[in-house]
Amino acid sequence: MKIKTAEFVKGIIGTDKILFDGIPQVAFIGRSNVGKSSAINCLTGKKGLARTSASPGKTREINFFFINNKIYFVDLPGYGFSKMSKEASDKVNENIEWYVRDSEVKPRYTVVIIDSKVGVTDSDKLAIEILDESGHNVIIVANKIDKLKKNDIRKKMEEFYTESGGKLIFMFSAKDRIGCDELLKLFFSV
Repeated sequence: MKIKTAEFVKGIIGTDKILFDGIPQVAFIGRSNVGKSSAINCLTGKKGLARTSASPGKTREINFFFINNKIYFVDLPGYGFSKMSKEASDKVNENIEWYVRDSEVKPRYTVVIIDSKVGVTDSDKLAIEILDESGHNVIIVANKIDKLKKNDIRKKMEEFYTESGGKLIFMFSAKDRIGCDELLKLFFSV
């Protein structure tokens, strides 16, 4: 699968007509600083498309990227630790929860990105539980797989499979482009 076009369309907070324009969505969710933006940039082949940052909590809106004139990649703000006030953090979490639970949007896939070195955290488990309850088609992307020792990868993948409730898991590295082609094939297979 080759990405020919990828462009930022808009960032939203709350309801917007883009949610219901009939274009399929693939949503990306994960803890702050887990590499959501890097994953989107890797998948699209455009380094600066989604803004990356060394400090967590930079994405506060729900960002829409139009890919190959066929599908939206939806970058949700990160949950968990971030360098913002409690009030701002609460607003971000409300925005995430609104999209996931209340917006009535059902993406083609909702991709939960985890840090393969850290593993599935309690906040990841809670996110997966909420997504499952809300009827999302959840897949897990174990990002930063390049940071694991080769001998640990299989054991970690089995651990992630169990801790995520048996979800489909993709090994991924934005740095080494591991898993990009497999994910794109899945996203555009319908």
